[in-house]
Amino acid sequence: MTTVTAPAASASPETAGPDAREQSPRRRRFPWAPLALLTPALIMLVVFIGWPLVQLLVMSFQEFGRAQIFGAPPGFVGLDNYVAVLTDAEFWAVLARSIALCIVSVVATMVLGILVAVLLTKLGTVMRTAVSVALLLAWAMPALTATIVWGWIFDTQYGLVNWVLTRVTGTDWTGHSWLIDPVSFYAVAAIIITWGAVPFVAFTAYAGFTQVPDEVMEAASLDGASGFARFRLIVVPYVRSILLVLLILQIIWDLRVFAQIYALQSIGGVRAETNTIGVYIYSVSMASGDLGAGGAISVILVAILLLISGYWIRTMLRQEEQS
Repeated sequence: MTTVTAPAASASPETAGPDAREQSPRRRRFPWAPLALLTPALIMLVVFIGWPLVQLLVMSFQEFGRAQIFGAPPGFVGLDNYVAVLTDAEFWAVLARSIALCIVSVVATMVLGILVAVLLTKLGTVMRTAVSVALLLAWAMPALTATIVWGWIFDTQYGLVNWVLTRVTGTDWTGHSWLIDPVSFYAVAAIIITWGAVPFVAFTAYAGFTQVPDEVMEAASLDGASGFARFRLIVVPYVRSILLVLLILQIIWDLRVFAQIYALQSIGGVRAETNTIGVYIYSVSMASGDLGAGGAISVILVAILLLISGYWIRTMLRQEEQS
């Protein structure tokens, strides 16, 4: 008599072992919820940044002057605008001045902002509140208003700086202009830019410093580490990503600064010797009426900022992977 063996029933993923469950993975669902939450922001970026950037890129390849502003059709000129800009000695001089001012302002802003943030961690509640209010008032002041106020401080006849120097040194500083000489002009500009940017760096760095575990700091203190050693070896690694983001933002903002330079030039600076890249784009585009060349300069500036941002972001990601 032949015995017929029934085929074994196939085990379901729920009753099978872990190996069987690994062999039948579940289908992943598309993350619609995050995409839906990001959609309004993406639409705003496309409408207010993406489309104007595309128009700027197209304009940089066209002859777009005063005639085109009043209705004449723009003509396609290829790379002529870029060649004219890149072979212009004035453009390179302006770019060099802008980079130098950016470096000085960024270094001063980051150092002072971090020092103020450390100070906030050491102060009591009352003094911390007073310092925070003072920082907020400086941060809330518009750039143009702040520049006018600082212009009064450095005024040739009635400025506070000249009055203090006259009292301290015994030499008559009345009538000394701080804006005629390009070096002192940029020194004043760096002070104004740094003064307006320190509060943001201070508040952001302070928020990062407060996230460092107290237990780690106390353990390092018991091991004999000095205050500077604890800051360098413990605090900075914890907030490295925050500091890198602040550095990137400051470079972007300070390299394309416009309001402070333009207002100082209106007060007393020599425009031809003190133009930065932001003011230079405005002068070429609006004052000279050559929107094609102005668009080319703008695209070059965007490319420089993207390269700088990409380098620092890649550095930040590599450091996070290593840690």
